[in-house]
Amino acid sequence: MREKVDADVRRLVKAPKNACVAVGILRDGVPQVVGSGPVSASDPAAPDGDTLFEIGSVTKTFTALLLWQEVRAATLALDDPISKHLPKGTRTPSRHGKEITLLQLATHTSGLPALPSNFAPKDGTNPYADYTTADLLDGLGSVELEHDPGERYQYSNLGMGLLGEILALKAGRPYETLVAERVCRPLGLNDTTVRLAEDQRRRLALGHGPDGQATPNWDVRGIPGAGALRSTVRDLLRYLEAHLDAAYAPTRQPRASVDGAHGIGLGWHLLSLTPKAPKIVWHNGGTGGYRSFVGFVPETRTAVVVLTNCTAEVDTLGIALLKRLQDVQ
Repeated sequence: MREKVDADVRRLVKAPKNACVAVGILRDGVPQVVGSGPVSASDPAAPDGDTLFEIGSVTKTFTALLLWQEVRAATLALDDPISKHLPKGTRTPSRHGKEITLLQLATHTSGLPALPSNFAPKDGTNPYADYTTADLLDGLGSVELEHDPGERYQYSNLGMGLLGEILALKAGRPYETLVAERVCRPLGLNDTTVRLAEDQRRRLALGHGPDGQATPNWDVRGIPGAGALRSTVRDLLRYLEAHLDAAYAPTRQPRASVDGAHGIGLGWHLLSLTPKAPKIVWHNGGTGGYRSFVGFVPETRTAVVVLTNCTAEVDTLGIALLKRLQDVQ
């Protein structure tokens, strides 16, 4: 049966035209990496576990983990209002007298819209490059909440980006430094970073837009906690393996419902395939030229990572591989 799963992986992992895809599987504590397609037009080699990709919104799980670390240390509380941790004089939105809490930022239940009200990119191919943290804080006062805080789920880059900035302010250092110190270095994620060193840049797969043409990399400056990280299959498998440990269980504890059968923890989405099956804990991401999926099942200690350097949807592949892994436990 395990040989059948291995064959299925190689059959399913087929790169879109002009692009590559790298897949990682963790089973019985053993990582497996499969790559397909050329890393770039000038490099016909398939991607491996050390090929770098933009991971987009998978970054949000790192941000939520940083929040949980603060909560565990009793330096922040999930029900703290955001106004408590923003610079004096910062105007924060509320609705019907209800303030936004840190928990609501981490579960996309704050009522904040998907993007800031003052978000007006000068370059659509690198939309966040000219949006700063000053813009983020200045724009909060003009934001209108789309529902009462805590009322329902509504995905928000603004909300998670704001959470990242609150955590950075609390620590007194930039988000990039904070995530490196508290998550990446302790877990040995040597290739997970916002800014790439020269060696890493040489291993970065070239991104491709919907037309299949090469597209610029994104610089997520003002809200890095929403989607600024780059990473590899090898690093993300190590990251997911850590999350299989019981110490990380509070991050995947259901905190709010999403469309009835599903839910959300601290940053992590929860997928119920059947009433009796264990939940898949997952997140995805996308930038101008990349798509990503990460998911794991704690009960079976299995995990899957899918990274591609194009805009083809990869969630279906990631979920399919996780389902196959459950069949062989």
